[in-house]
Amino acid sequence: MYGVTGITGRVGGVVGRTLLEEGRPVRAIVRAAARAEPWIGRGAEAAVADIGDAEALERAFTGLEGVFILAPPSFAPLVGFPEARRIAAALRTALLRSRPGRVVCLSTIGAQVKRANLLNQLGILEQALESLPVPVAFLRAAWFMENAAWDVAPARDRGVVETYLQPVEKRFPMVSVEDVGRVAAELLQQRWTGRRVVELEGPTRVSPREIGGAFSRLLNLDVRLAAVPRETWQRRFEAEGNVWPEPRIQMLDGFNEGWIEFEGGGAEARMGVVGIEDALKQLMRRG
Repeated sequence: MYGVTGITGRVGGVVGRTLLEEGRPVRAIVRAAARAEPWIGRGAEAAVADIGDAEALERAFTGLEGVFILAPPSFAPLVGFPEARRIAAALRTALLRSRPGRVVCLSTIGAQVKRANLLNQLGILEQALESLPVPVAFLRAAWFMENAAWDVAPARDRGVVETYLQPVEKRFPMVSVEDVGRVAAELLQQRWTGRRVVELEGPTRVSPREIGGAFSRLLNLDVRLAAVPRETWQRRFEAEGNVWPEPRIQMLDGFNEGWIEFEGGGAEARMGVVGIEDALKQLMRRG
């Protein structure tokens, strides 16, 4: 049986759906029992555990052939990433005690980077899990194409898409959640020993300009691309309630300046099949 955390979200949902469609038994690990009902209807069993509760996670992970780990992202962390550290410690404790057959952990491009930025949260998680006495694969995914979900309404209603990725002609590594979930489900069913790093991006790199053009074609209107001036970022993020905006700004700088990239070296490089236009079509269908 395979356990899936984050199964009510986009990536975890693809993992769970893919496994069930392939006839694999699935344990949906959720924060509240009611959230598992759709998955029980699909044939999964359920376990209730908060991602920061080591004892509940241990029960949820016990007896599993493999477990998919997805730590909830935080774009507005507290200083020093205390929540990320708490979650990483709870997961490590639970996995040490339960000893599943293997672990696939969703990580990110740039998790290996030591310079301070928002993605350090997943670097903290990797460091906590990499020495576990069970096989562990870190699936380092590129920038999610589905981050463009925030752009659908302004593109449709105002004909404008704002971007923090700059310059707008630069092509960035991106990937669809469909590819991420599919590859994670595939990894869960493989066998290996020790630590493994898999770096995943889409079939081609994508520029903000290309995203604007894709919106124009799909909406059949002229969508204007607006680069958000860097000097306004801190004020904008603080207005959104972010009390420590520096890591988010540094992450964006890392992508824009090129020091957030895949590690390469001994990592396995994979490419997805979903392109940006198909990803945007799916977002627009969801409204």
